Amino acid sequence: MLYQLAKPLIFALEAERAHGLTIAGLKALPLGPAPKSDPVLATHVAGLDFVNPIGMAPGFDKNGEVPDALIRMGFGFAEVGTLTPLPQPGNPRPRIFRLVEDKAVINRLGFNNQGQEKAIPRLKRMRGRMGKGVLGINIGANKDSDDRIADYVTGAQNMAPLADYLTVNISSPNTPGLRALQDKGALAELLAAVMDALGKSGTPVFLKVAPDLEPADIDDIVAVATDRKIAALIISNTTITRPSLRSANQSETGGLSGAPLKELALQRLKDFRKASGGTIPLIGVGGIANAEDAYERICAGASLVQLYTAMIYEGPTIAAAMNCRLAKLLKADGFSSVSEAVGSSADK
Repeated sequence: MLYQLAKPLIFALEAERAHGLTIAGLKALPLGPAPKSDPVLATHVAGLDFVNPIGMAPGFDKNGEVPDALIRMGFGFAEVGTLTPLPQPGNPRPRIFRLVEDKAVINRLGFNNQGQEKAIPRLKRMRGRMGKGVLGINIGANKDSDDRIADYVTGAQNMAPLADYLTVNISSPNTPGLRALQDKGALAELLAAVMDALGKSGTPVFLKVAPDLEPADIDDIVAVATDRKIAALIISNTTITRPSLRSANQSETGGLSGAPLKELALQRLKDFRKASGGTIPLIGVGGIANAEDAYERICAGASLVQLYTAMIYEGPTIAAAMNCRLAKLLKADGFSSVSEAVGSSADK
C-alpha cells in the first residue's frame, strides 16, 4: 500500500534516475532477515538448493550492489549483471521507457555497467550476506570487442569463483550482432570455450536465450546446450516484437518486457520443454507478475522463475507475496514440492 501511494512520485522521475535512487535506497536501508519460505517452495536445480523458486532477473542490479537486499526482500535467488570484462557506458540516454498503460518497459541500455574488475571485491563482500540465497552472475561481451567469445571466457574465469551459477547472455537485443551467437555453429564454439575455461570448477552454467526464435533455432539450441552440458536454459530475454500496445512510448526501439511479453515467453517455454523432453532445467522469465503467472510457468515446465518489470509496477514486497500465494496454489493441487509440479501440465 505504501508503495502504491508513493508510485506517482516515483513515476514522475525519469525512469533511469528512479532506478538509481532505488539501488541507493536498498544499499542504505537496514533490512531485516529474509522472510521464511514455506518448505513446499524449496527446490533443487542444477545442483543448487533454492529456498523458493522466485528470482530477480538480471538488469535490476547490473553492478552487483544489492543481491543481499533482494534476498532479504523474499527472493530465493538474485542474478546480477550483465557484467562485461571492461566497463562501458551503454547507449545514449534516455534509454528506459515505461509503458504504464501496458505495465511494460522498453529498454535499450546496451550492457551499461562498471565492469567485472570493480564488481569482484563488492561481490566478495556480498557472499557472506546472502544467507541461503543463491547468487547468479550474468556475463556478456563488450560492444566494441574484437573477440566476443574471448570476452565470455574472461567473464567466466573472473566471475565463476564468486557465483553459485553463471549465465551466458547472448540474447540482449541492444548489443548489435550479439544474438547471432545463438546460431548453432557460433553457439557451439562459444559454449565449448566457456566450459573449457571453467574446467573442473563445478560452477553451473546457464544459457539465456531470446524469445524471438524460429522452431529450428530452438531445436539447435537444445542440442548444443545438451552436448555442452549446460545446466539450465533461461527462457527468455526481452522481445523486439511489438504486440498490441497502448502507451505513447510503444514506438521506442529496444527490448520490450512486462505484461505484453507474457504469452510469447510462455509459448517459448512450452516450445523448449517439448524440444528438450524435460531433460534440461528451464527457467521461466517474461511477463510474470503474480503467483498465478509463476505457477503457470512451473506447470508448463519451469523449475524456477524470474521477474523484474513487475516489481516496478507492484512494489518491493512482490516476491514475499508471490511466495505466500504460490505455496497455497501448490498445496491446493496436492503437490508437496515445486519439483513435483514442474511440467505437470506440459506432460499430460
